[in-house]
Amino acid sequence: MPDIKLRPTVATDLPHLMDFDHSIYSESVWQLELRRDAGQVMTTFREVRLPRSVHVAYPHDPFALADDWVRKSMMYTALIGMDLVGYICLLERGGASVVSMTDLVVAGAHRRLGVASALLAAGQDWAASRSHRRMILEMQAKNLPAIRLAQKFGYEFCGYNDHYYLNQDVAIFFAKVLK
Repeated sequence: MPDIKLRPTVATDLPHLMDFDHSIYSESVWQLELRRDAGQVMTTFREVRLPRSVHVAYPHDPFALADDWVRKSMMYTALIGMDLVGYICLLERGGASVVSMTDLVVAGAHRRLGVASALLAAGQDWAASRSHRRMILEMQAKNLPAIRLAQKFGYEFCGYNDHYYLNQDVAIFFAKVLK
């Protein structure tokens, strides 16, 4: 396992972070089934294995990262050696004592090395140190690696928003009570 260092993001990091390949490949998706029947709405998500791996485009504009950075409550950058290898964006949600993770990106060559886990743990620690009670993770229903990471960290599915992203993808949300 490589030595992963984390630090608050600085302005000079942003051009490098924007250059990451923000897309992922997924072998499965969480498929949304929505049924309306006699005044009831029933929603079901089920994991569906795809016949082949699908390329999933990032739902946000990475080139807007510099503009969005100033509106985030906290942003951490991960480094291995001198290389920037990932980042996480966190947004405090007012009086609700909730922190939302809006972005978690790891450079392709450094995936599956524990970088995302280190970033998420740092985000949780930051939120807890600021006395927030809950953390919510946002991701595409197509992003199985992010879903697995949320589950690994004990997050539970707490909702969805159809056509949430500009590309009309479904967003799913996972939440965890922080101690």
